[in-house]
Amino acid sequence: MIVIKLSLWHWWRMDQAAALPFRVLPGVANIGGDAIDILLVTSRDTGRWVLPKGNIEDGECGPRAAAREAMEEAGARGTIADSALGIYRYAKRATDGSANDLTVAVFPLRVDDLAADWPERSKRERRWFPRREAALAVDEGDLQTLLANFVG
Repeated sequence: MIVIKLSLWHWWRMDQAAALPFRVLPGVANIGGDAIDILLVTSRDTGRWVLPKGNIEDGECGPRAAAREAMEEAGARGTIADSALGIYRYAKRATDGSANDLTVAVFPLRVDDLAADWPERSKRERRWFPRREAALAVDEGDLQTLLANFVG
């Protein structure tokens, strides 16, 4: 577990890091985030649409972990933000049926390149969604709010 500072006044416990892979559509005015597409991937176990996310490895900071997860799970590379956009919580299910509540810090990643092949290509789908549709595609309420309010 790592503790991060989201703003001057808020400190949060971070169990995992997620990338919010996005692109700004060319030739479209990005008024209120309307020209933003967000890249989501399916989870390996349920097939739900999620952000690429995962545990932070020893010696990694949140942004570095988020960028690594984006490449491993979605084949996305780009420029990762130094600061988290926000956090969301979810219940991670264990093989025995128990659940562990985890806090995920979300780091915007402006996508410059999508690999044709990536480590989890055979385990996940990836798809670009308009920002508002991405917010509706995910299950976690806090994550829905983060995506709906994201303007790039």
